Amino acid sequence: MSAPTTAAAPRRRVRVGERVELARYTIASGERVLYGQRIDGVVRITDHPATEGGRCYLVERELEQEGLGAHAALQALVADYLAQARLLDEIPMAGSVVRHYLEQLAAP
Repeated sequence: MSAPTTAAAPRRRVRVGERVELARYTIASGERVLYGQRIDGVVRITDHPATEGGRCYLVERELEQEGLGAHAALQALVADYLAQARLLDEIPMAGSVVRHYLEQLAAP
């Protein structure tokens, strides 16, 4: 008796677009870069160190894809992210919003 055979499902090909630099910012720990990249038609925003080494962070996984508001949504996200980086002097995705809020409340 032979073993049953199963047909392997064809692997889906992931479409990956070019990575585009959206902005740079500097905090106490160094310079960082925000990148946008379309993956399977969905825009992803990531935060990377400007130099080799260091941790990368996913900022937004599924930004609005198309339409009149897409570019405005991207600009608003980047502007807010940069403002948070300046305010916190750290990577916004790495910081604790609650901790910073409590520190601000405790400040004289």
